[in-house]
Amino acid sequence: MIHNPGFLLTVLAFVAVIGPLVFVHELGHYLVGRWCGVKAEAFSIGFGPELFAWVDKRGTRWRVAALPLGGYVRFKGDMNAASMTDPAWLELPAAERAQSFPAKPLWQRAAIVAAGPAINFLFAILILATFAFVHGESRTPAVAGQVQPGSAAAAAGILPGDRIVSLGGREMTTFDDIRLYAQIRPGEAVAMVIERDGRTFAKDGKIGSVTEDDGFGNKFQIGRLGLAPGDPVVEPVSLLRAPVVAVERTGQIVRTMVETMGQIISGGRSVKELGGPLKIAQVSGQAATMGLESFIFFVTLISINLGFINLLPIPMLDGGHLLFYGIEAVQRRPVSERVQEWAYKSGLAALLTMMVLVTFNDLSSFGLWKSLSGLIG
Repeated sequence: MIHNPGFLLTVLAFVAVIGPLVFVHELGHYLVGRWCGVKAEAFSIGFGPELFAWVDKRGTRWRVAALPLGGYVRFKGDMNAASMTDPAWLELPAAERAQSFPAKPLWQRAAIVAAGPAINFLFAILILATFAFVHGESRTPAVAGQVQPGSAAAAAGILPGDRIVSLGGREMTTFDDIRLYAQIRPGEAVAMVIERDGRTFAKDGKIGSVTEDDGFGNKFQIGRLGLAPGDPVVEPVSLLRAPVVAVERTGQIVRTMVETMGQIISGGRSVKELGGPLKIAQVSGQAATMGLESFIFFVTLISINLGFINLLPIPMLDGGHLLFYGIEAVQRRPVSERVQEWAYKSGLAALLTMMVLVTFNDLSSFGLWKSLSGLIG
């Protein structure tokens, strides 16, 4: 039986996940900014009270703060950690003004901002490429080896030996494609294209829904067709092909994130499934108890998630900055300061609201509200 990790292990695992990923993200901004000739005034891991810091020979203050929930690089010309432009940059001496972020061409500013999410994706791709090179690539055909009696596949008339050509219009090349498609669509109707004895035909079916327990007391709904694969096929991956496999897997993960987010926005999935820092901390501790590879893979997923979230077009995030730069490129002038200020305030409100929501969800999943209601009742 698997037990929940201790508090100390959970805290250490959380810091081991978030700390390096935040550092890698901000390092992307810092390195491209330095390459573009922008002076970094501060490089911070974490927010809140400063635990310790030092200043390097370029005048950058490297600091570690008490709350390891993010970080920032403050470049010359920035007014705050959100990289809002300080109007006073225009009053700087010419030499210092040339080192300011706002003074750089649009493409350089965009490159500096995009570098953070980009390096998170590259970090994940490097790990996934290593896994692919070491373990090979699963290429088990999208063929039903077995059909579970009473399952959604059986109800749709699928027989052992049938090849699943497509689900919902999406081509199924390997059995993993079937699993990935079904698992985030519990209870959904789906159009199937089946190949049997050289003949292709269409069927309408419904993906089954099962309740699973991850071994740590967390229950969730997951989609299942009720198929088992045939003999597994694992192909070796060369050093040259490993990055290609890693990029494909990263694309699959991002697509799953986008589709899941779409389900939440459309009401097809409950917002209660959104998790925050507390949930990440809990799962970090759980992953740490399951072995080094499981922990590294979890870090990879969080790195992709961090890159993806930061690219969302929300002011205060990298994606919001890139949106402004895109508008600037089209209209040939920066977005007005008034619009930017309004957008940043709205973005901050949206992020704070989301943080409250996911924290509420986290505490609910830990049973806090149930315990409190029991005390009151």
